[in-house]
Amino acid sequence: MPWIYLLLAGLLEVVWAVAMKQSHGFTRLWPSVIMVIGMVASVGLLTLSMRTLPLGTAYAIWTGIGALGAFTIGIFAFGEAATPLRLLAAGLILSGLVLMKVA
Repeated sequence: MPWIYLLLAGLLEVVWAVAMKQSHGFTRLWPSVIMVIGMVASVGLLTLSMRTLPLGTAYAIWTGIGALGAFTIGIFAFGEAATPLRLLAAGLILSGLVLMKVA
């Protein structure tokens, strides 16, 4: 169950990051509200996962899911560049997450 909490926390981190972008500096109400709710829920689920999982593992996976998710949405939804170096960097983050899980 802690891994499920951690996965959901990471996905909610992506939600709040996208909502933050959509809030345009907190000038739009609903994206700002979604961002705050997403942040609270994400950290809450991270906290639940840390009851069992080690701090370093949980935090690294949480931020990695958020980083890769935001990176992917940035490319597909916001037209950000998908250069070979950026894709390589994302692949290295993903490989680090896999190694963290199996370690």
